[in-house]
Amino acid sequence: MKASQITSNMIAVAALLIVAACSKSGETRSAKALFAEKCAYCHPDGGNIMRGTKGLKRADLERNNIKTVAEIVAYIRKPGPDMLPFDAKAISDSEAAALAEYILKTF
Repeated sequence: MKASQITSNMIAVAALLIVAACSKSGETRSAKALFAEKCAYCHPDGGNIMRGTKGLKRADLERNNIKTVAEIVAYIRKPGPDMLPFDAKAISDSEAAALAEYILKTF
């Protein structure tokens, strides 16, 4: 095998490893899968098991002055006392925006 073929093979393997690592870190997770992984336990069907008034249904969000994707993302990053914050390491900015859109469309 020529050195150029070995180098090409090494680059291909490295690319596959990078794609696998990104997949494991969540960069390719769908908003629905992300919701199931990070939110559904406390927010089943858009409710809230800790505080019924802090659900994800449109009426609950509006009652709490949360109406836009940006406002949901801001809340995900710095929530109230009954919710753990999700920083950009836990949920990337693009995932947070997709998750917020999913919440607005679904509930």
